Amino acid sequence: MRNVFEAILECGHDEDFFPVATEDFKATEAPAGSRAKLDELARRVRKGQPLWHPEDRGDYSGLTGIAGRRE
Repeated sequence: MRNVFEAILECGHDEDFFPVATEDFKATEAPAGSRAKLDELARRVRKGQPLWHPEDRGDYSGLTGIAGRRE
């Protein structure tokens, strides 16, 4: 699939999608916007799971990082 329109033709509309929380639907500590969180969301979509787990990390407390210039 090259775009959303091809995806809809092949898989149907989102109104046809009913996510299922299987046994591997677990919370993540990855912070919002991080590559790890985006990868987890993509994994959940591929598995037909809900995007948001009620116990996913909800804040940035306890995180440290290196401040750098964004390009």
